[in-house]
Amino acid sequence: MARTRDDGVPEIAGLLLAAGGGRRLGGRPKALLEHRGRPLVEHAVRVLREGGCGPVHVVLGAAAGEVRARADLSGCVLVDNPRWDEGMGSSLRAGLASLAGTGTSAALVSLVDQPGIGAAAVGRVVAAYRSPSSLVAAAYDGRRGHPVLFGAERWADIRTTAVGDRGARAYLKQHEDAVTLVECGDVAAAYDIDTAEDLIHLE
Repeated sequence: MARTRDDGVPEIAGLLLAAGGGRRLGGRPKALLEHRGRPLVEHAVRVLREGGCGPVHVVLGAAAGEVRARADLSGCVLVDNPRWDEGMGSSLRAGLASLAGTGTSAALVSLVDQPGIGAAAVGRVVAAYRSPSSLVAAAYDGRRGHPVLFGAERWADIRTTAVGDRGARAYLKQHEDAVTLVECGDVAAAYDIDTAEDLIHLE
């Protein structure tokens, strides 16, 4: 049975993928990059909560022990992905598996290396939820991006198609007609922190 918050609104879980090893950053785990004086993963969790998500599950991989020691992730469900080096797909599978049976209505998936996407964008995507079969994605000038919301009825199928670094891309392409796009380009910037040059975006 789907759970609701005290105000009767369906419970939307935040699912933060934070397992990457930062290969193009010289092996610096992205979760531990410093942003506004704290590990980037803390910022990403706060964004999910301020955007209306709860509970928040965080998938860890590279340097998981160090992330647990250095970052304040109190109140989060921490999910270890021992296969993180296989790519984002393995983290998405692990995260959705951790949510199975929790009764949450949907999972809003965000990436730890996109600090330009804040609570306003998360809130817009959350607000577009309609049912456990919902598929919603933020859009930037009409192009699909993150965060993405998956209704609980879709999790099992997504887990079967999430492989390599493509995450849910194949599933979203296959179900393109069912995706509700929510324009967020006016409130967020969808850059990734992938290379040393991208570090200029961190504060």
